[in-house]
Amino acid sequence: MNREEEEKKHFAVLIDADNISEKYAAIIFNEIADYGFASYRRIYGNWAKSNGWKEDTLLENSINPIQQFNYTIGKNATDMAMAIDAMDILYSGKVDGFCLVTSDSDFTKLAMRLREEQMYVIGMGESKTPLALTKACNKFIHLDLISGEVEEKTAEIVRNVSSGRKQRAGAVEEKQDSTVTPISEIEEAIITFVQNNENRGKPTFLGEVGSRLCDKFIEFDARNYGYTKLVTLLRDKCPKLTIFQEGTSYRIELKEQTEPEDLEEEIIDYLKKSGGKVDNLSLVLDQLKKKHPQFNLNDYGYSRISSFLRSFSRISVHGNALMLKESGRNA
Repeated sequence: MNREEEEKKHFAVLIDADNISEKYAAIIFNEIADYGFASYRRIYGNWAKSNGWKEDTLLENSINPIQQFNYTIGKNATDMAMAIDAMDILYSGKVDGFCLVTSDSDFTKLAMRLREEQMYVIGMGESKTPLALTKACNKFIHLDLISGEVEEKTAEIVRNVSSGRKQRAGAVEEKQDSTVTPISEIEEAIITFVQNNENRGKPTFLGEVGSRLCDKFIEFDARNYGYTKLVTLLRDKCPKLTIFQEGTSYRIELKEQTEPEDLEEEIIDYLKKSGGKVDNLSLVLDQLKKKHPQFNLNDYGYSRISSFLRSFSRISVHGNALMLKESGRNA
């Protein structure tokens, strides 16, 4: 065994056969290979009954099936068997972390307990997984998202919409949107990273951004948004960022925003063309966004357009109306 192999972490991969489909078998072990070795490969279920997992799949992936009878009708005994084995493996001292493959929130307490013992816990499940379980892990991977299954469903939804089944499409689309952190929140987090680095006179590179996003958002993965590379995701979905390639690295900076003084001049010009007064502040906001598509009040420290406009000395706000001040009117 070489030094690199010695340094890789060892994981116990425990799969809930009652909750996870066989179609994810290869993906599970391809993903865990990025973190270390799958020293334990166990799957729990009642093998006296059909659960969707075939013998060939278990053999191909070297998965050890653990028999667990359902002692009581309607009760899932798999959870308890997995939990007991997890604690036995923990105290054996032979692993550095665990991979719990399930979408069942009942494993939340187990994940929390393993983390208390300084174990690195990776969760894998479908996008239906409750937030409590995803947050209990160090890292959570949505198997259906990274496999492209949701993308395929979205294509089907579009076809359904064209056939007149819009209600169903909207419901599924809403569910998909709620499974991952909104891209706008991702962008704002990156902006904070970059600003903090700028305050220390330090450049920001893509590698750091990727690491910090994974630390901040447990389920973050560019593949969740339909991209295989983080740099492509940021270029397509984060318009407030500018990305420069430097050799094999990518440096990230914030796009320059229009200075408030320049915006004031534009607003004054708009007011003059409107006869010196606009009766609806939302029209001014629409005008700013029309000229500056990425305009956001938050970037200037305001949450309301009225407060933003009151910061200018040459215009005045009265209720929902905006007008030039006398000195500005005569300018």
